[in-house]
Amino acid sequence: MILQALTEHYETLAAQGKVDVLGWGKAKISYALCIRDDGGLERVMFLKQIPANGKKDPVPQLISLPAAVKRTVGIMPNFLWDNSSYLLGVDDKGKPQRSVKCFEACRELHREILGDVDSPAARAVLAFFERWEPSKAQEHPALAEYWADLTASANLVFLWQDRYVHEDPQVRQAWQAHYGSGGDGPEMACLVTGRKGPAEPVHPAIKGVVGAQSSGAALVSFNAPAFCSYGHEQNLNAPMGKYAAFAYTTALNTLIADREHVNRIGETTVLFWAKSGRSACQNLFAGALFGAKTPYSVGDLAGMVEKLCKGEAVTFDETRLDPNGTFYVLGLAPNAARLSVRFFLRDSFGNFLSNLQNHQKRLEIVRPSYDQFEQIPIWSLLSETVNQNSRDKSPSEILTGEMLYAVLTDTRYPATLLNGVVLRIRAEHKITRGRAAILKAYYLKNPHPDVPKEVLQVSLNPDCHDPAYVLGRLFSVLEAIQSAANPDINATIVDKYLNSASATPSRIFPMLMNLARKHLRKLETGKKVFYDKQLTALLGLLEDSYPDRLSLPQQGSFQLGYYHQTQARYQKKEEKKDV
Repeated sequence: MILQALTEHYETLAAQGKVDVLGWGKAKISYALCIRDDGGLERVMFLKQIPANGKKDPVPQLISLPAAVKRTVGIMPNFLWDNSSYLLGVDDKGKPQRSVKCFEACRELHREILGDVDSPAARAVLAFFERWEPSKAQEHPALAEYWADLTASANLVFLWQDRYVHEDPQVRQAWQAHYGSGGDGPEMACLVTGRKGPAEPVHPAIKGVVGAQSSGAALVSFNAPAFCSYGHEQNLNAPMGKYAAFAYTTALNTLIADREHVNRIGETTVLFWAKSGRSACQNLFAGALFGAKTPYSVGDLAGMVEKLCKGEAVTFDETRLDPNGTFYVLGLAPNAARLSVRFFLRDSFGNFLSNLQNHQKRLEIVRPSYDQFEQIPIWSLLSETVNQNSRDKSPSEILTGEMLYAVLTDTRYPATLLNGVVLRIRAEHKITRGRAAILKAYYLKNPHPDVPKEVLQVSLNPDCHDPAYVLGRLFSVLEAIQSAANPDINATIVDKYLNSASATPSRIFPMLMNLARKHLRKLETGKKVFYDKQLTALLGLLEDSYPDRLSLPQQGSFQLGYYHQTQARYQKKEEKKDV
């Protein structure tokens, strides 16, 4: 399913002229070898450019060239471009004999492809390979200026009469005929297209996934007998023709290279695309799920999402978006030289947005004034489960995949999400907006009899009589009394007793009430009366005695009660300032 979807995406992009056709691909080129009609090397042209990101050091150009071979340890040349080992027979690796063999292999490849081509450009390249002598390369004046960089694995390309040789129509035709002439694999039915033909034993590499090898990783790979069947080797265990292998890898590399639409959460790289190939769908989705910047305000974006969820088409970035269009979301994680699929989801664009909207509604909770996010993006949500003072601030890989799946499919949240939040609250004695939102959303989606819906509100519910929720409110009031009596205090009751008060109220609250009475004596009459009324009202909602123990779900109610009461207190202070 994944490979079929990626192949379809390649065909869509190819029809739009956004990707290379079969047999071609982007390569990083640093220099051009300018050759004469007789094959002599005239000069070397510097092709590196200053990047647009503001960095000073020039970087190689990305040029569409004949598709690169996938190298292991053998000698395998590229056509019309490569490093100095293959095109010049020299390098700085200290193995001159191997470099000469690389050059000879490259010469034979060009003889094979260009031998019958009636083109001046082709004849110039062949003449170059016939007259070039690797042993005399260092003496050539054209190489002197850039010798160190040329021999340090920089990629080179041929230039003839001020144009690239690979742009010559007859040369391109010869390469296409060579590339499409078949492969070394046996005749097998392609699992993607269903067509019979030579199966590709090795597929092109997937590059750009953070954490994977810089040389590229494989999505389809078989490297041990335990993974193979019926005597097949490598990718013949999942046979694909040259076209399908090229198509799905090109589509995947294109998606990864599009940094505006690639999001990384922990070690998971999240890709998403519309079957129609419209980037506007990606832009809106990135804004809705990850909080990416869009040309629209949060309110306007929410309005568009609302319409799409109702099945209405909207205009975004001057593009008409169809809510019924097919949309894909893919999560990849690095695993040495291979990629593992965390999840792969397919649904209509409108359904994905509807599921996301339901998730955001469950997260709605009173927001502190300093919080810049009107809606909590998923990366911020997952960060609430991680110690931000640790060296590795990435959330759990398992949690990331499970959470994204739950959000996008509107299914139950993983228990690991609740566990992660509970551990952070216990360790840090701090209930942030994100953590309170997670508690609320979790128990709304995963109902529990110990957490009534009266607790799971956006803001303070003064009519809720749930003991755990009331105790959380009471704890917040006790904290406020302590802070009012001792404004310069370093450690409050939250730092010392939050965990124990939420777990064993009967042991902690009598002590805290005695402490509060002492603090009340320090306050002026007005504040004393104010806090006395709050204590009396909350104690009136409780039964005659404090509960001995609160279960984990009840502790969640306690924490929500504390958060709601605390935010209500701060909001009142801000209102007074505004007046």
